[in-house]
Amino acid sequence: MSQKPRRTFTDEQKAEAVRIVGQSGKPVSQVAKEMGLTESALRKWVKQAQIDRAGDIQGSLTSAERQELNTLRRDLKRVRMERDFLKKAANLLCSGQLRSYELIQREKVNFPIALMCRVLKQSRSGYYAWCNRLASPRTQENKILSHQIQQIYDASRQSYGSPRIQAALVAQGWSVSRQRVVRLMANLGISARSRRKFQVTTDSKHAWPIAENHLNRDFTTVEPDRVWVADMTYIWTTEGWLYLAVIIDLFSRRVVGWSMAEHMRTELVLTALEAALGQRQPASSGLLFHSDRGSQYASGEYQAALQQATIRGSMSRRGNCWDNAVAESFFGTLKTEVIHPRIFSTRTVARTVIAEWIEVFYNRQRLHSTLGYLSPVQFEDNYWLSLEGLNVA
Repeated sequence: MSQKPRRTFTDEQKAEAVRIVGQSGKPVSQVAKEMGLTESALRKWVKQAQIDRAGDIQGSLTSAERQELNTLRRDLKRVRMERDFLKKAANLLCSGQLRSYELIQREKVNFPIALMCRVLKQSRSGYYAWCNRLASPRTQENKILSHQIQQIYDASRQSYGSPRIQAALVAQGWSVSRQRVVRLMANLGISARSRRKFQVTTDSKHAWPIAENHLNRDFTTVEPDRVWVADMTYIWTTEGWLYLAVIIDLFSRRVVGWSMAEHMRTELVLTALEAALGQRQPASSGLLFHSDRGSQYASGEYQAALQQATIRGSMSRRGNCWDNAVAESFFGTLKTEVIHPRIFSTRTVARTVIAEWIEVFYNRQRLHSTLGYLSPVQFEDNYWLSLEGLNVA
């Protein structure tokens, strides 16, 4: 392949992208960049969603009402910032990890200094005088390094451990050992989340034909869209179960297709396949598709869809999760970093959080150890750039 294929999107993907714009509070241009979309396409989706909702809006605000609303929003923003800072201050000051000025110094990128001084009842002149005091070069470097570690940890949604944080620091130009990163992380009171034990959920007791295990645990490939692996899992919400199906390209570990629904019928995995084919449009032959023996993947309808796309099927051995280890590892990461730390109030909330995590964080930001601590999209971009260099040569 010499150029990237044209992509298409399902209605589900469009709807979740619009929800991410609404809930993140970020500009459309930034969300589009984070999700790898064109700004014009995302703006079109947002505009259409606004048109669809327009019929539910009754009347409009007067000028005085708009002015009052803006004032209330500014006050609410200030109160929320004070509340968020108080939460951090209470945890760190009461535990004795930091003193007032140290806390202000660490959080000045997140909160206004005047606000923090007011909340902590400290003078700004006293804080600036403290900043001017001399410290040893090692102490100063540790403070800067600790700040960088905290930023990387927060940017990773509080999921990175010392190996990924060290890799991120090296990418920024730091020369730092892993032991030092571990020590500074301990001083900050941060650590990677731990995984829970694996549970088998696949029901392979059905009469559908089973494909051979052509993958045979060979999880390496030298180009995109040669091997895809698929699996599905479930997420608990207070409204009931939500089911997620994903398709991952083994070359870059990128999620190329996903779908969520209130059920786990064949339609769920078919929609994920539709999304993947719309995104990637692989070559007419040669793509291997590996899954477990679940009835959804073995069904006649799903096998017909694979055959129509000239995709060769492969299935794991009975009860052997290691045959599909890459997909299982992805779900382990998802549950550790996103699902287990919280309880979702509704399926809609869960769908938006998971869609944003996949498209923005996992595919485009999260450092993957198998890829030399690059994100899947960055790994693919490097591949395409290498092809362009070969074509020029």
